[in-house]
Amino acid sequence: MRQLGMRRASLSANLKIGDHQGCYRTPEEEEAYIPFAQDSLIKQWSSMQNVTDRHQEKSKTPIQRNKYLLNINVGGKLFQIAYSVAARYPITRLGKLALYTDPMKKLQLCDDYSVQKNEYFFDRDPSIFHYIFHFYRSGVLWIMDEMCPSNFVEEIEYWGIHLKYSQRCCRILFEEKQDELSEYLKIQKELEAELEPLDSEEHFEGKFLGGVRKKVWNLIENPYSSVPAKIIAVMSSFFVLISIVGMTLSTVEEMKQKTGKIWMEQLEMICAIFFTSEYLMRLISSSSFKKFLRAAFNAVDLVAILPFYIQILFENLDQGDTLYHDELDKVESVSKLGKVLKLIKLMRIFRILKLARHSTGLRAFGFTMRQCYQQVCCLLLFIAMGVFTFSALMHSVEHDVPGTNFTSIPDAWWWAAVSLSTVGYGDTVPDTMLGRVVAFGCISFGIILNGMPISILYNKFSDYYAKLKAHETSNSVKLSRKFHLKKRVLQKLSECCRPDPPCRH
Repeated sequence: MRQLGMRRASLSANLKIGDHQGCYRTPEEEEAYIPFAQDSLIKQWSSMQNVTDRHQEKSKTPIQRNKYLLNINVGGKLFQIAYSVAARYPITRLGKLALYTDPMKKLQLCDDYSVQKNEYFFDRDPSIFHYIFHFYRSGVLWIMDEMCPSNFVEEIEYWGIHLKYSQRCCRILFEEKQDELSEYLKIQKELEAELEPLDSEEHFEGKFLGGVRKKVWNLIENPYSSVPAKIIAVMSSFFVLISIVGMTLSTVEEMKQKTGKIWMEQLEMICAIFFTSEYLMRLISSSSFKKFLRAAFNAVDLVAILPFYIQILFENLDQGDTLYHDELDKVESVSKLGKVLKLIKLMRIFRILKLARHSTGLRAFGFTMRQCYQQVCCLLLFIAMGVFTFSALMHSVEHDVPGTNFTSIPDAWWWAAVSLSTVGYGDTVPDTMLGRVVAFGCISFGIILNGMPISILYNKFSDYYAKLKAHETSNSVKLSRKFHLKKRVLQKLSECCRPDPPCRH
């Protein structure tokens, strides 16, 4: 005799003709089978339900417990999963909850347990648990694009579900999004480290003359702390520009005369005194001597002032040699000393790097080069490959031409480098038809090569510059609000322009 069956609770689109098992189930199978689309599986929960009268609880009929269902309360929403379904994945948290028989082990897996309702409470995100719930029903972990990758990974790790259960296409897109987020957070952290000063005000607590050193540090390192600090920052940039202009004018023939040379020497001495006093103030106010020496900007400051003192030392040695030694070898050593002195004077050009301390654009450029060093190295590698390849080709097709400049591959390097950069001086040109074809290929390769990294570098530079500028603007707004400079200036002008009241007799 045919066994009676129960009709399915909801009709589905996957109903097949001749599939009797899909339409009818036995009562035992119906208790174990819980479709995902059934609304009664997910119930709203409120914490005020626990605050009820004891007499009302006693008057209610006792709740009929289902031994086939696992009641789970996630963040106030009730889910019901069959024990057999959860036990399919014994490594997961719900799988362990369905398999364990010891009540103490079950309590260690959840945050709370209601004996009356037989509910296991988890203080987790219920919106993400919908996808966990669907995973137990279908065996596939779905990932939505609007989810936060870090939050989703944290939730699935809590429930003990691996990312391998998701579809391959979704997993690839999710991992790419996760890598982009981690790279973005890494860059944000490095930008914050770039914006943070070498020391902070907390580092001076308990140190020798901590209060005085903190004031000096704010005056030198933090231009947004006060108006004198801003003035010192402007003076530092002004002296850098004056020093570069003086070094440039000292090479002009008219300024090499006695009067012009004296003026240039006095200007160099004033700039060196200012840079030395600025460096010593930074050294004295630093809370850690090791951090001070490791800082890149402080190394630039030291390189900016060393040429002046080394020049004075070498000039004194030069005078001593000319006074007491007249031999030929001594004269040769003095000439070598003069060449070294010229090289040391040339080191003053590094003073322009001091502008990076107060220039947002230069700091953004340096930060972009540090972040894109792999792309820059690849670009240099491609340039080197192009130079060697096209110089070898040009030499092979032009070396037999009488009077050619491509006598060897190293002689063709300059032509290949100029052609790759699309500058094209025209000082060296091929004479044969094959040489011109090689030159056309070199120029075409250079155009493609020059267009590759420009967009990447420019986009990153503009992004970093905007972030650094926003931080600088916020600090300047705080300073203007603190001192109300504009308001005080307008108030003084209005007082000066106000007419005097008429005298009454």
